[in-house]
Amino acid sequence: MARAPLSLLTPPLAIPALVLLLTGCQSWPLDGAPSPAMEDPLAGAPPIEKGLDAAGLADLLTAELAGQRGDYRRAAEGYLMATRRYRSAGLAERAALAASFGNEHELLDRAAREWQGLAPDSTAPARLLAGLSVQRGDWDEALRQRLTLVREGGDSEISSLVEAALADDAAPAPLLAELRDYLATAPEDARRHDAELAAAMLEVAVGEATAAERRLERLGARAPELPALWLTRARLAQEANDPRATRTAARRGLAVSPGDPRFILLLAQSELRLGNVAAAEARTQALLEKHTGDAALPLGLAHLYLDEGHHEPARRLLLPLTELAEPPPEALLLLGDIARDDGDVDHALLYYRQVPPGEGFLLSRLRAAEMLVDNDRLSEARDFLRGERLRHAEAYDDLVTLEVELLNQAGLDQEADTLLDRELARTPGDEQLLYLRGMRAWEAGDLQGMERDLRRIIERNPDNAMALNALGYTLADQGPAARRDEARELIERAHALEPDNPAILDSLGWIHYLQDDPQGALPWLERAYRDMPDQEVAAHLAEVLWALGRHAEARDLVREVLERRDEHPLIDELLQRTPGLAPTHTSH
Repeated sequence: MARAPLSLLTPPLAIPALVLLLTGCQSWPLDGAPSPAMEDPLAGAPPIEKGLDAAGLADLLTAELAGQRGDYRRAAEGYLMATRRYRSAGLAERAALAASFGNEHELLDRAAREWQGLAPDSTAPARLLAGLSVQRGDWDEALRQRLTLVREGGDSEISSLVEAALADDAAPAPLLAELRDYLATAPEDARRHDAELAAAMLEVAVGEATAAERRLERLGARAPELPALWLTRARLAQEANDPRATRTAARRGLAVSPGDPRFILLLAQSELRLGNVAAAEARTQALLEKHTGDAALPLGLAHLYLDEGHHEPARRLLLPLTELAEPPPEALLLLGDIARDDGDVDHALLYYRQVPPGEGFLLSRLRAAEMLVDNDRLSEARDFLRGERLRHAEAYDDLVTLEVELLNQAGLDQEADTLLDRELARTPGDEQLLYLRGMRAWEAGDLQGMERDLRRIIERNPDNAMALNALGYTLADQGPAARRDEARELIERAHALEPDNPAILDSLGWIHYLQDDPQGALPWLERAYRDMPDQEVAAHLAEVLWALGRHAEARDLVREVLERRDEHPLIDELLQRTPGLAPTHTSH
C-alpha cells in the first residue's frame, strides 16, 4: 500500500477522562503474577509430590534449571509437558508462573487452561485467563472467565469490564446474553448488583433503554445505597442528553457517597448543560480544592468548559498553569485556541509560540499559521514558519512539511513544489523531504518523479521500509505487469524490516493477488485489515474474497465500510468494477 505521509498535525485527544484522573484507572492485570523483584520466581510454587519416572524427572530437571537461568519460556514448556504427563495442577501452576515471568502470553494461556481443567475450584486460573482475554480484546471470553470467578465466590468487577468492552466497541449482544444467563440463577448479593449494572449498560448499548431503566429501578429499590447504581444512572442520562436527570442521579450519588469526585464532576457537567455556569464553577472549585497540585485536573476541567462554549471559566483555570516553571504544553495550546476564537491574533501567537518541542509543538504552529492565513496574512504565516525553522532546527523538516501543507490548502501547489525543490537543493539527501516530494509526484500522476525520489532514498538507506513499500506497491498496482516481480522483491524487503506493519502486509497481499494467487493473498490482507481497518485494505480484501467465491463475506465487508464511513471512493471504484459486490441493504 502506497501511502502519502500521514499529517504530523493530528487534532488533540478527546477530553481526558476526569474520573480516571480523580479515582485512578481500573485495569485488569494478570492477577497472581509474581513480582519481578523475586530472585527465584518459582520458589513459592507448589511442591512436586508425585513419583516420577526417568523421562519425567529429566523433563522436570530441565524445566527447573531453565527457570533458574531465567529461560522462562523453556521452563514453562517443560512444566506443561510434565503437566500433561502427570495431570498435576501444581505443575500447571508452575508452568503459568514461568510463562508469566517470561511474558509469554500464548504459553500462559495454555498453562492457565490446563490449570483450570485440573483445579476447577481454583479462582486463580480464571483471573489469569480473564486478564489475558482483556489484553487480546476477546471480551466474550473475558466475561465468561469473570463470571467463573463470581460463581466461585471471587470479586467480579463485571460492570467495569463491560464499560471497558463497550469503550473498545465490543459487540454488546453476546455479552448481554451471557450476563442474562448468569442473572437467571444468581443469588441476591453485591456481586449480583454489579452484574445488574453491567446488564443495564449493555441493554442501553443494544437499544433496549426501557429494559435498562426498569432494571435500574428494581436495583434502586433493593440497593439504593450503592454508589455505582447512581453513577450508572447519571451516565446513562448524560448519554441520553438529559441534564436534569443527570443532575438528579448525581445528587443521589453524592448523598450516598459524600465528596465522591465522580458525582461532583457529573453535577458540574449537568449544570453547564443547563446554563448554570456559576453553579458549575462552584462544583469544579470544590474539586480543585480537594485535588491540588495536579495540572491534569484543571486541564480536563478547562476542556469541559470549552466543549460547552464557555471561554472565560476555561481561561481562569488555565492561566495559573502558565506560571509554573514548565507550563503544560496543552495549557498553552488551549489558551492560544481561546485567544484565536476570540479574534485576539497577537495573544494567540504568543501562546502558540511558547509550546515547546514535543507533544503539541507542530499542532500549535499549524494553528498559528492557519490563523494568519484566515486573516489574509499568508506572507506573515510563511515568515512565521521560516522563523520557527531557525528557532527549532530539530523540527526543520517537519516545519517545511507544514508549510507545504499550508500552501496546498491555499491552492498554491506550484509554490509548494518550489519550496520543496529549494530545500532539497540545500539538503539533497533529506529522506523525509524526498519522500514528501515523491508522494506529491504520485498524487499528481507523475510516477517517474515518484520513483526517482524513492530510489534516491533507497540508495542512501536500503533499510527504509516506508520507501521500499511505497515504491513496491506503486509498481505493482500502477506499473506494467512485467515489473511485478521487481515490485514483490521490494515489498518483501520492506516486510523483512517491519513484519507487523499493516500497510506492508496489505501490499504483500495485493501483490499475491495481482500475481494470480488470491488464496495466498488472503491471510496477509486479513491481518492487515484486523490491524488497520481502512477502506483501501477493505477494498483489497473484498476483491480477494470475491475472487475466492466467498461472495457473502465480501458483501458484508463492503456493507461495513459503507455504513461506517461517509466517504469511500475506493469502495465506490470497486463497486463500479464489480457491481455484484454491492450489498443488498445499506443505509447509503
